[in-house]
Order: sequence, then C-alpha cells, then structure tokens
Amino acid sequence: MDIARLKALRELSIRQTMAAVAEALNLTPSAVSQQIAQLEEEVGVPLTERRGRGVKLTYAGEVLVSHVERIMGVLDEASSELALIRKEIAGTLRIAAFATAAAALLPPVLQALRKSYPRLQITIIEMEPSEGLAALGSWNVDLAIVDDLSVRLARMEKTVHKVRLIDDELKVVMAKNHHLAVKASIVLSELKDEEWAMDSATSFYGEFVMNLCRQAGFTPQVNAACRGSEIIAAMVASGCSVSIIPGLRLGQISQQLVARPLRPAVTRRISVAFRQGERSHPAIKVFVEQLLRTAQTMTP
Repeated sequence: MDIARLKALRELSIRQTMAAVAEALNLTPSAVSQQIAQLEEEVGVPLTERRGRGVKLTYAGEVLVSHVERIMGVLDEASSELALIRKEIAGTLRIAAFATAAAALLPPVLQALRKSYPRLQITIIEMEPSEGLAALGSWNVDLAIVDDLSVRLARMEKTVHKVRLIDDELKVVMAKNHHLAVKASIVLSELKDEEWAMDSATSFYGEFVMNLCRQAGFTPQVNAACRGSEIIAAMVASGCSVSIIPGLRLGQISQQLVARPLRPAVTRRISVAFRQGERSHPAIKVFVEQLLRTAQTMTP
C-alpha cells in the first residue's frame, strides 16, 4: 500500500472533508480524492462514504486507519536505524515553531549546527503550537516547538515524545513613567482600570491572558488588538496601554518599557516534540541537544 495514500486516509479520518485534507497535505482536493480512490482500488473495498458535505470512513476505512500510525511509527524507526548505520548527520529537518520561540531559540541553534553539520538542512515553518503538533502528527514536520497553554500532548503520548526546554515567565509591560513601574512585581488585579494592548495573532495566548484577568475579577479594557509585538510595544511605550507578554519576548521590546513579574508568577512550559519512532534519529538527536544547550542560556 502506498504510504502517501495511507497518510491521506488518516487525515481524512480527522478532518472529514477533502478540502481540509488537501490544505493539511499541500495538495489539491482532486489529488486527495484520487489518492483515496486509488487506495480503495488497491485494497478492494470501499473506505469512505459521503455524509452531507463531509466524508465518513466506512468500517473498513476505520480498521485500516487504526494501523496507519503503527505503520508510520515502524517506518520512522527504520529510517532512524538506517541513519545510524550511515553515521552521517545530513538531510533535511522541518521545524514547526511559534513566533516567540522561533525568534528567541532557533537562530543560535541553526548557527551552531550549520558549522558542525554543513550537510544538515534545517527549515523553520512558523506555526502556532496546536498547528505544529497537528503537522507533526501528519508527518508534515519532523519536530514541533510547543507550549502548554494551547496544546495537550496526553492523547499523543504513545506516538509523540517531548523534551522540556524552558519555563517562560509572563511579564507585565508598561511605560517607564507608569505609576506602577516603581513596584518590583504586580498583582494582576492592580491592572483592572488600565487599558490594554492584546495579542490577537493567536486566539490561544490572547484567550489565556483574558482568562487570567477574569480570574482576577475583571475583564480587560482592550484599546489595541494587535497582530504583532511592534504595535503592542508602541502602544505601551506611549503610555496608552499595558500588556502581558512572554518573557522570551523581552529582548525584542523597546528600552522605553519596563517589565515586571506577576505576583503570583505565571509561566508557560515550552517543549520540543517529535515522533517516538525517531527518538534515535541522529539528526533529531543533535538538533534537540543543541536546542537544550541554547535554552539553558536563556534567562527570560
């Protein structure tokens, strides 16, 4: 059975429309339909059936999908063993990473590995943690940098291994002349009467901060919903807003701002995830080892 067709069937079991599968696999819907039809012809039984606007797997399709992750895991293990035999760190690694982690962690990692392993090509793809984890499960990336605010790895523990990188403490940022800037730390409820610049690029992080405020007894008054740290920094520096940003972003903000920890502290755990079958893959091992060394130098 063709591996690409098996991957398409697995994606269809999750996403339930040809269009969604096509987007996940970077194919056209007609190409996905053709792959599924070819797989059905190959196995000799119907694997899908139409349900309204979507597609549902038949019992035979569900049986086949139940074996796909195991099949792919075995292939990952075989690929890792062959790479060990070759004793060469080469090829391509595809890394999914959300913007904050990518900017803070990955440039020094790539710089170090480029010197030591010139035949190892590393490609970074910006994705939110949940997207990166989905891409990892679809074999569209080799590693994903994720946090614990927006993803839960428990359901993937059998197929995905994760390594803790850093605990990133969230910080309150404000203008230097803000009346709370003299304090060493900030209780969240002290910001209830402030206007806020909020990160809207990801609903997960923005919703997390919103929920923190609600738990502190207020809903923040948002005067800037921003899709980037530049606007947040400008609004805060001007004294028009306050905000809460990840500690890893502090290196990117203006000197006109001050950052203070919350009391009690709020952190998110950042980890790197990869498939269990590739734990011994030489390229993945050297990447993770260098990533850990880099993370240890970070003091957000």
